[in-house]
Amino acid sequence: MDPATWELIRHNLQPMLQATITKTLPLTAISFSIGLVLALFVALARMSKLWPVAAAARFYISIIRGTPLLVQLFIVFYALPQLNIVIDPFPAAVIAFSLNVGGYAAEVIRAAILSVAHGQWEAAQALGLSHVQTLGSIILPQASRIAVPPLSNTLISLVKDTSLASTILVTELLRTAQLAAAPTFDFFALYGVAAIYYWVICLILGFAQTRLETRLARHVAR
Repeated sequence: MDPATWELIRHNLQPMLQATITKTLPLTAISFSIGLVLALFVALARMSKLWPVAAAARFYISIIRGTPLLVQLFIVFYALPQLNIVIDPFPAAVIAFSLNVGGYAAEVIRAAILSVAHGQWEAAQALGLSHVQTLGSIILPQASRIAVPPLSNTLISLVKDTSLASTILVTELLRTAQLAAAPTFDFFALYGVAAIYYWVICLILGFAQTRLETRLARHVAR
């Protein structure tokens, strides 16, 4: 690697780090948080005894899981303006990513809820707890421990998927690397740096996942 390439890398380390901190990480955190809330409601709707509610939830999950994330991004950013709905790049990315997380995480949450022993519901009813109280105080805390590993994987996947936001002009990590490499066409070096940034983030999240699972396992053991 020639000195000019090293200088290009050195010159763009800080801008790429700044893009990671100001765009990639916030985009991940906001989208995942909104997506989790949406996923909980969709999961409960999916389990509803009212068939129109359950059918609507199944349809939403089917659409999200059956179409590429990139297409969902393009629909929100490029197609909606044809309906006079214009959304700026960053909010458009948040909407698309949140909807995507909601569709995938809903099934994770539903499976976790269903894995809790039915006797827990019966015991709560015997104590006089309402359905909402049982769900919030007994079922969801137990289900959350079960859902941690797959939801953590969803979060790690989302970090990498945020690179697709570059296609709708969000100046996140990958977009910053693209713009920096364009004048010299030295894409290999700067894309390599971007890959390292993503890798480090995923390593940190993987470590946090392991620590969280260990703490939850100790709590259960007690």
